[in-house]
Amino acid sequence: MARVKINTPEHYIFETSCTIRVTDLNYGNHLGNDKLLALVHQARIEFFEAIGASEKDFFGTGVIMADSAIIYQSEGFLNNQVDVKIGVTELSKVGFELIYQFYNATTKKDLALVKTGMVCFNYETRKVESVPAHFIEKL
Repeated sequence: MARVKINTPEHYIFETSCTIRVTDLNYGNHLGNDKLLALVHQARIEFFEAIGASEKDFFGTGVIMADSAIIYQSEGFLNNQVDVKIGVTELSKVGFELIYQFYNATTKKDLALVKTGMVCFNYETRKVESVPAHFIEKL
C-alpha cells in the first residue's frame, strides 16, 4: 500500500502548544482524526495572527485550504500537552504548503505530521489570487 509522504521544511518558523481535551477524544479514548484537523486549524490561526494576518485578511486577500494530508505517528490522550511547529514549503504563484509537526510533550513522542495546501483566495470575487509579496517578505 502506498503511504502518504510529507516533505518537512528546513526550519520551522512558528511554535505553539495545546492540550488534548475530552471533546477531542473518539471511541478509542484517544485523539480523533477529525479533532486533529481542528487542532491544525487552530495552530494555523495562531500562526497567521502572529504574522499580522488571518484567513479572510491575508495581507489583502484571503486563503483557503485546498488539500490536507496527515501521517499519524502515535496516540494522544486526555490532558496530553502537545507542541506544534509550523513551516512553509512549496511556495508558488498562488499558494503554499504549511507543514505542522505535532509532538506529544507528555509521552515524548511525535504525534503527527500534517500538510495543508493553502491557496490565496478572494472571498468577495470567489477567485484565486497571487500570494501577497508581504507574506513572502515575512518568510
